[in-house]
Amino acid sequence: MAEAAQAAVVDVAPQDLPAFCPNPRMPLWSSHPRVFLDLAATGEAMCPYCGTRYRLSGGPLAGGGH
Repeated sequence: MAEAAQAAVVDVAPQDLPAFCPNPRMPLWSSHPRVFLDLAATGEAMCPYCGTRYRLSGGPLAGGGH
C-alpha cells in the first residue's frame, strides 16, 4: 500500500496554482473536503486526507509563496 501512495504524484504547473485536492481528475467516489495546498515554498505538498502528493513543475517559486 505504501508503494501505491508513492505512485500517486500529481504535477502542477505554476499557472495552475493554487493547487487543491481532490483535483478534477479524481473519481467522485474518492472525494473528501477540498483543501488548498501550498506548493510555492517547497515545491511539493501532500494531501492530509488521501495522501496524494502534489509537485510543482520547475520546483519552488522564487520569493517563496503567495
